[in-house]
Amino acid sequence: MRALLILIVVLGIGLVVGDRVAVVVAQNEIGRKVAAEYTLPQRPDVEIAGFPFLTQALDGTYRDIDIRIGDWSGQNISVHDLEVALTDVSAPLSDLINNRTSDLVAATATATAVVPYDVVLGFAPEGVESISDSPEGLRATGTFPVAGISVPATVFVTVAPTEAGIEVTPVSVQAAAGGPTISLSLLRRSLTFVVPLQALPLGARLTAIEPGAEGLHVTAVAHDVRFDDLP
Repeated sequence: MRALLILIVVLGIGLVVGDRVAVVVAQNEIGRKVAAEYTLPQRPDVEIAGFPFLTQALDGTYRDIDIRIGDWSGQNISVHDLEVALTDVSAPLSDLINNRTSDLVAATATATAVVPYDVVLGFAPEGVESISDSPEGLRATGTFPVAGISVPATVFVTVAPTEAGIEVTPVSVQAAAGGPTISLSLLRRSLTFVVPLQALPLGARLTAIEPGAEGLHVTAVAHDVRFDDLP
């Protein structure tokens, strides 16, 4: 009986070790393909959630796959801390073995990233000198034309996802001490601009934007992502 118990334990350990080896191999392969697809300088970290992995592989469905890419450039824009979370991924084992992507589908792909403020500043109109977050809100400082002269001021803005990208819109203006009053309606015409980040990898479209200390935290989502439809 003792020998049988020892055998069962050894077999159990072997199965666990084999499962962990298999998941590491799969994660490395996914990372390699993502790096090749998007010409990344290094392979991203990939984590396939759930245990055991082998039962998911045999079933051809994976509940969660997280891909941590880090820095990424696209659409002439660079972002930091890019992560993509895939949920309910259908990937038949036979297709994976034969390197076919026609039946590989993710129910949802959610991408998050940080757009640095210096990137946002690069698309701002002339006169904007800095963009930063503050307790009062997202603000743009610089000099703005009033009656033909440039006047220093702080303009508070909002950001929103649009079909064209991240739209930046003035909502209030704070003139410098002793300076002239600046028309908000005038600023809205001259200072509203768009950062043309329309999508993140896997075709995820922008859905939410939140200012942070280091930049704009953006979220993008795609549904029913078919891997053979990707560029």
